[in-house]
Amino acid sequence: MEISSTTPDEYLATLGGADHETMTTIDSHIVDAMPGRRRVLWEGVFWGGTEQSIIGYGHIIQPRPKGEDVEWFSVGLARQSSTFSVYVNAVEGGAYLGKVYADRLGTVKLGSASIGFRKLENLDLDGFRAMIEHAHRITPPDPER
Repeated sequence: MEISSTTPDEYLATLGGADHETMTTIDSHIVDAMPGRRRVLWEGVFWGGTEQSIIGYGHIIQPRPKGEDVEWFSVGLARQSSTFSVYVNAVEGGAYLGKVYADRLGTVKLGSASIGFRKLENLDLDGFRAMIEHAHRITPPDPER
């Protein structure tokens, strides 16, 4: 995946109805919880082999189990075919924050660094915001651009 010339706002404007409402609501919560962080659109083939558009917040170097480390985001937001996904690449004490906050996120499906939900009402926004603020605190500042 690569950083796109399309801005996150331009991408969000292409979404309609409930998708637009959910994505802009979650985007707003992430932006508020991560002040001063880079916000860009990543597009291309995701590690699992599917074509994706992900709004990335913050900048990290992500270790990969196989291959070289990659430039990535600390938090990402994507609309999948049947779910919304938030990727939280922040780790504390050897655990991804999604796992740490699992009992505070609502009715979600957890992966290692991913949190999936079908509709906004399934996500506990208070617990979500606390997790994103925590990610902001423990992730190194973005490098100067």
